[in-house]
Amino acid sequence: MKYRALCRQLGYEFTRPELLRQALTHRSHGSPNNERLEFLGDSVLNCAIAARLYQTYPRLPEGDLSRMRAALVKEQTLAEVASGLKLGEMLMLGEGELKSGGFRRPSILADALEAIIGAVYLDAGFVAAEGMILALYEPLLQDLDPKTLAKDPKTQLQEYLQSRKLALPQYEVLAIRGEAHEQEFEVECIIPGLNIRSLGEGHSRRSAEQNAAVAAYQAATHD
Repeated sequence: MKYRALCRQLGYEFTRPELLRQALTHRSHGSPNNERLEFLGDSVLNCAIAARLYQTYPRLPEGDLSRMRAALVKEQTLAEVASGLKLGEMLMLGEGELKSGGFRRPSILADALEAIIGAVYLDAGFVAAEGMILALYEPLLQDLDPKTLAKDPKTQLQEYLQSRKLALPQYEVLAIRGEAHEQEFEVECIIPGLNIRSLGEGHSRRSAEQNAAVAAYQAATHD
């Protein structure tokens, strides 16, 4: 099978390999593509992560559980997991996306990973998809800090800067790409007091700002 190495990393062998091929096919390459599988995989991922958090943290309130789940299923986290699997090297993209470096774009990588989850669900059901998700997420789940993850990235960055009596970050939209129903935003987070400028991408301005805030917080705390 063409994707045998990937299947080993996923810990799952497809009985219908065409589902995996579709999951790795971006809409720019043609049809069938991974958009519908991504839609399905998003729901399966959210359910699997929610169930794991519910079982692991019996005393946490709903609000904290929701914020922790959001941190684990957000675009940047998915893209990092996808990068670890080297999905970018296996994606089937149209010529324009190839030239613009689409195989490195976080939104495309995140969508492909969700599409793979959807493909596994269709191939073998929820239990198989859940098992694969938890195996891929095990390093992240082991390192969870509920106190940190319960806060969204913009709030976390703001509190960090306020504790050091620094001015709040500024967010600027640098670009909006794509059609109206499938837009991608690129936002820059600027912290003049620390000479930090970080970029974030997302399917909405809010998600792009959150991703930019994550990068800015990492830069600020690692200095």
